[in-house]
Amino acid sequence: MQIAINSHITPNYNFFIILFFVCIQENGYLCDGLTKRQQNNGFNFKTSLIELMSRTIHFTKMHGAGNDYIYVDTSQYTIPDPQTTAIAWSSPHTGIGSDGLVLIGRSPIPEADFTMRIFNADGTEAMMCGNASRCIGKYVYERGLTERTQLRLLTASGVKELQLHAAAGIIEAVTVDMGEPVFEDERRCISGLTPCEGTFVSMGNPHFVIFTDDVNEVERRGEVLEHHPAFPERCNIEFAEVHPDGIRMRVWERGSGITKACGTGACATAVAAAIKCLAPRRSRIVMDGGTLDIEWHQQDGHVLMTGPATFVFDGDIQLP
Repeated sequence: MQIAINSHITPNYNFFIILFFVCIQENGYLCDGLTKRQQNNGFNFKTSLIELMSRTIHFTKMHGAGNDYIYVDTSQYTIPDPQTTAIAWSSPHTGIGSDGLVLIGRSPIPEADFTMRIFNADGTEAMMCGNASRCIGKYVYERGLTERTQLRLLTASGVKELQLHAAAGIIEAVTVDMGEPVFEDERRCISGLTPCEGTFVSMGNPHFVIFTDDVNEVERRGEVLEHHPAFPERCNIEFAEVHPDGIRMRVWERGSGITKACGTGACATAVAAAIKCLAPRRSRIVMDGGTLDIEWHQQDGHVLMTGPATFVFDGDIQLP
């Protein structure tokens, strides 16, 4: 696997490279003997070069509060097998290294402007990701795909509304309307846990929030709980400590393990804290990678998440 990394935004030169070599071959500038030998062996220089370049994908690495993903604009590049690609590229030692792969597309419906598909580091497809939503807002605006600061993003859990906070052409923060939380059946219990220990909250994907005096419990209990029989489709697990100045939370994400942050997990934690009267409906969720501001509106029940989005680097990589 070959990766070419650029720390700044650069144009994709693949088209021009292909055109250059095609012109060389078509105008007879290649050695006649070499060209004839290649043709006799069934080798087509132009076709092979185009196939090689079509497998080279331009990507952007971004993170939201440390929750890092690889972003690809699917209006420019096709990812035929996103599950396999997510596994290969997310590997920290043999790939790019990330929590997963995010595909950005143009919306096929008038109710949304762009689409988002998310594939975790293990190749499974996620329903929703708050941090990735904010990063997409920054991406499409700063890369010139839109001039609007109010966007609608089509996800697997529905259309989400984004408010981009811009200053001098730079998106400093993004607020995402995450919609209304959905609460799981309270009768659903986990063996070995008291009924009041955990709170089930869905923010487009399932979360189990446990309030504790030690958030580092996630390191020994996160994976076990993700795969517990009570969660047939597995679950995201949050351990949270309530403090006067905010809520400290660590997360074990379904399909990725411990991550620096989780937007939907931050929302679920804030909602669970409010339900249990441990915090007001507006709170700061402090995670390993950064802090998110969460507000659960009493009037319409919607949860608003505000936080940063950051470019890391751009690069080119071949499909696995």
